[in-house]
Amino acid sequence: MKTRVILSAAGSDRPGLTRSLAEAVLAAGGNWLESHLSRLGGRYVGSVLVELEADRLADFEAAIRAVDASGLAVSLVPAGEEPKAAGEVLRLELVGQDRPGIVREVTTVLAELGVNIEDFASTTENGAWSGERLFRAAARLNIPPGATSDQVRTALEAISGEIMVDFTFTA
Repeated sequence: MKTRVILSAAGSDRPGLTRSLAEAVLAAGGNWLESHLSRLGGRYVGSVLVELEADRLADFEAAIRAVDASGLAVSLVPAGEEPKAAGEVLRLELVGQDRPGIVREVTTVLAELGVNIEDFASTTENGAWSGERLFRAAARLNIPPGATSDQVRTALEAISGEIMVDFTFTA
């Protein structure tokens, strides 16, 4: 019987870290399904969804502990069931001058509407013209039955002036 686990990793960034994780997955007969890996705050961080035979989970844990011993903090958690998305999908991008509170304001509006954030990525960069730091984010949202993408757009546009960001929406 197959099982799925989420491997989380964080540590000092250096060449070969992703290879070490991939070797541990393969050594246990696992299949690397999905991942989000990046350098964040000067560190290597990420998560990997792995599928493997349930009776090989102990082998996988042992292989992961070997990676952990080499200076990369790793952990395993059982994956949950993938819920069937019942609502409409909306993609959102935002850009504005960086300041504290942007993510809280946006996520507060989304939570009040019952919108689930399925994917979220953000970054900061220096603006081309002003040199001031810009905040950029992109998200994939699932709008629940009973709500509409127009309601989400209207609610977010209502706070755009207050938090000084521009939103772009695509289906």
